[in-house]
Amino acid sequence: MEQFHQVFFDESQEHLDTMEQLLMEIDLSSPDMEALNSIFRAAHSIKGGSGIFGFDGLSGLTHVMENLLDKARKGEQQLSREIVDHLLQTVDVLKTTLDNYRSETPIDQKQIDQAIVVLEETIALEAEPSQDSDNEQGFGFFESESEEQDFGFFTDEPESSAQDQDSSDGFGFFDESPSPIAAPLTNENQTKIAENTTSMPKDVSEDNQSAVKTKVAGTESKSIRVDTAKVDLLVNLIGELVITQSMLAMIGKNEGEPESEKLEQGLIELERNTRELQEAVMSMRMLPVSFVFNRFPRLVRDLATKLGKNVELCIEGGTTEIDKGLIEKLVDPLTHLVRNSIDHGIEMPDKRFAQGKQETGVITLSAAQRGGNIVISIIDDGAGLNRERILSKATENGLVYDPNMPDSKVWELIFEAGFSTAAEVTDVSGRGVGMDVVRRNIESIGGRIEIESTLGKGSVFRIHLPLTLAIVDGMCVSVGDQIFVVPLVNIVESIQPSKDQIKVISNDNLLWIREQYWPLIQLHKVMEIDNAISEPDKAIVVLIESSKKRFALLVDGLEGQQQVVIKSLEKHYRRVTGVAGATIMGDGGVAMILDVESLAGLVKPPSKESNKHD
Repeated sequence: MEQFHQVFFDESQEHLDTMEQLLMEIDLSSPDMEALNSIFRAAHSIKGGSGIFGFDGLSGLTHVMENLLDKARKGEQQLSREIVDHLLQTVDVLKTTLDNYRSETPIDQKQIDQAIVVLEETIALEAEPSQDSDNEQGFGFFESESEEQDFGFFTDEPESSAQDQDSSDGFGFFDESPSPIAAPLTNENQTKIAENTTSMPKDVSEDNQSAVKTKVAGTESKSIRVDTAKVDLLVNLIGELVITQSMLAMIGKNEGEPESEKLEQGLIELERNTRELQEAVMSMRMLPVSFVFNRFPRLVRDLATKLGKNVELCIEGGTTEIDKGLIEKLVDPLTHLVRNSIDHGIEMPDKRFAQGKQETGVITLSAAQRGGNIVISIIDDGAGLNRERILSKATENGLVYDPNMPDSKVWELIFEAGFSTAAEVTDVSGRGVGMDVVRRNIESIGGRIEIESTLGKGSVFRIHLPLTLAIVDGMCVSVGDQIFVVPLVNIVESIQPSKDQIKVISNDNLLWIREQYWPLIQLHKVMEIDNAISEPDKAIVVLIESSKKRFALLVDGLEGQQQVVIKSLEKHYRRVTGVAGATIMGDGGVAMILDVESLAGLVKPPSKESNKHD
């Protein structure tokens, strides 16, 4: 039976996500019966599968949950906000327990028992417990059952929103539970559940927290749900590729005939088929960004209630597709930014009313594809960033800055380690840990983050990401006898500078262009390459924009734009400063793909002398 474990874990995760989403959307005054049936079926499916595999922690809790849901859908139990809160807390416990089984770690039976007690106390005492599921546990696993009793273990659930990650895992930016209890708890058992669902104990060190997060990340699902249309396309392209290969093979045998025209046509077909095949394979890794976005309604609801604020979440562009590897790494940064917008951005209702705003604040999560990038925006209509407060905090922290710099540069200060302008430390934020981690995590997947803010109007955090981690559009540059690839997304322009554009200050070369000085990095020195052009006016300078700094990169020449497949250099060799990976070129040679964020770290802060142009 162990061969079916992974399928069970994946489908159970989908069922839990479906339950959470439908519970969040339910109308207490007039519950949708189909929604209640879907929630019931999800719990029933988990109970049936867990009973077969002997996962008693899941089956016992879902059995009691199923009884409560059965009463609700039959009209014997009136749903209230408190009951929905209990059910959502139960979903949290089920997610934790499912992760325990998936990672083969001990389950917290005490936590499960406490959750069962809360549900049993919620069920009206005078009503008879539901009996329809007692004789079904563990049976009909591979059978076609009725709609309301179908375990759904190997069936398609149209209501499901497949997610590969537990929404209560991997937040890691704050000390308290990532899903705070929404309403005041009224008995001791509920309080214990809230304490036990805390993601990490308050006394756990940062190193230990990192270890825990790494362990959790290691249990993430490695499977992908793929639309059959994408698989059909892949099969057809493979067939086209085989035909083209056969055609080229036949041409190769006819050596005595003038076949150059046919060979050229065959190579064109081969190139086209290969490109389409590559795109089709990559599309199989693409998932809608809603897989991340759909976990935030619960987070916003719980946190807003905890803070006494009215917050509405709007989601736009959820169908925008992004690489699955990026989706899994987006959870932490987005979670922190959304929580930050609720805690620091959105004002209290009375304050918003006094300012002439709607008492309900609005946070918008949007995603859109722009060229070869995905842009994800977190927009709020809250208080906005306070320039004077940020500069005051920067002075307090001993940061060096230009007091006359534009707002865009001031906002970047909040990404410094330990930077926080919170008036007081709460269990949500204000400890000065987080925004630097946000930027570091985004940079680790080849992205960058920028901020726009207007005091009293709100803020916009924009995350720019590549479409995929596996392929990069780059500009090939030569240095000596070596070829390097510069990610196209980081290139502003390329020029051949004149002598009067180069200035040496304190042994550092600077390039004057676009009405400012750009620190000049000579790539041949960084990579220790001989026989390279060292005079800037005889070489080519590529202007680079990273998430941290702007700088100029000195290379011998430009070899053309190319889409390359990234190979891990660290996996096969070791980590090299300034290098993100490697790729194999058309001639079989190896080219290094530059890590512009790492290179930006080599840039020295501008001196006072270089702030003005003579």
